[in-house]
Amino acid sequence: MNAAVGVAIVGALFLLLLIWVVPVMGYNTQERYAPIQPIAFSHQHHVSGLGLDCRYCHTTVEVSSSAGMPSTYICMTCHSQIWTHAPMLAPDRQSLAENVPIRWTRVYTLPDYVYFDHSIHIAKGVGCTDCHGPIGDMPLTYKATTLYMSWCLSCHRNPAPHLRPRDQVFNPHWKPKPDTPTGQQLMAAYHVRTEGLTDCGTCHR
Repeated sequence: MNAAVGVAIVGALFLLLLIWVVPVMGYNTQERYAPIQPIAFSHQHHVSGLGLDCRYCHTTVEVSSSAGMPSTYICMTCHSQIWTHAPMLAPDRQSLAENVPIRWTRVYTLPDYVYFDHSIHIAKGVGCTDCHGPIGDMPLTYKATTLYMSWCLSCHRNPAPHLRPRDQVFNPHWKPKPDTPTGQQLMAAYHVRTEGLTDCGTCHR
């Protein structure tokens, strides 16, 4: 009898631990999870180390809903000259030789009923790191945010803290300075109005 009670208590504690730990570890949202990619690309090395601009690889981020993924030709602009025989870049060379695009694994996935446009967020001064976290310091790209609707709405209700000067949108280490315009000033300059930002049709079309 005592053994049964002990097992029941241990089982109950284990369930309570799961209830607390699973949300914290981001298992359900895949937060902080870095999926395996065909090439172990490091933003830390390329962006913070070499100083590549986000737009060099994500060529459509300013003009399209999709930021775009780099083609093999973009990668080989440099890697046809440096690290030409590196084993980790074999998929790149194979892609070029066979003229078959590299199939990258998505890090951020939205449901089909959610519409998101990179270009409008860029135009309104939302920096890459607001959604993608400290991307410039990631050796491997991981999901930095939940993308829960409540998370998106918190910004749509109060955009000011998330805005920065347009020339700093792609700076992964940007910090506001004393002479940086305030969020409210940037909202006025970029014509950001909160009326309608939380309407269902803004993101569900």
